[in-house]
Amino acid sequence: MADLHPALIPAAQYQPQYSHSVEREHARLDRDATSKLSGVDMKRYEDLDAPENTNPTSDEDRPELLERWNKALKQAYTSSEYVESRLTQLGLLEKFGKNAWLVGNSQLEDILKGIEAELADVRKQQEEVETLRLSQQQSVQGEIQTLEETWKKGVGRVLETEVAAEGLKQQILEKRRAGAV
Repeated sequence: MADLHPALIPAAQYQPQYSHSVEREHARLDRDATSKLSGVDMKRYEDLDAPENTNPTSDEDRPELLERWNKALKQAYTSSEYVESRLTQLGLLEKFGKNAWLVGNSQLEDILKGIEAELADVRKQQEEVETLRLSQQQSVQGEIQTLEETWKKGVGRVLETEVAAEGLKQQILEKRRAGAV
């Protein structure tokens, strides 16, 4: 393999590194590509209704009613906590979201400027390498042409010598045949 110019960046060798859980998920999908993950159960965030045909005062006589009410209360608590958390998050987003978004954009712009500067530097280096290559080729162009012409002449002489040697072989064979007859 030809040696590359030292200013050239070597080709990237990327091998993705996944966590153990992602590797397991890939293996599961390889075994059964049609399988899907179960999503978030949205039923817990839906409006809740009181258990049917129940009266909270009659729970002492029928413990299954108490169980239904406890389940409904747990679901209501989960839903309430979700809504309260969501309201808190929306309040924080309303108060600080704009600034966080602007700061994030500013950071992304700084990263972009850095990458663009690096790209401009790499392009400049590439142009310098190209200019150097072109000047080196042009500086030895005469020598290359001379060597090529010398090589062609040498090949021509070799062919002429081979033709002459073959001609001599034919003459020798003809004289031997003439003398043998």
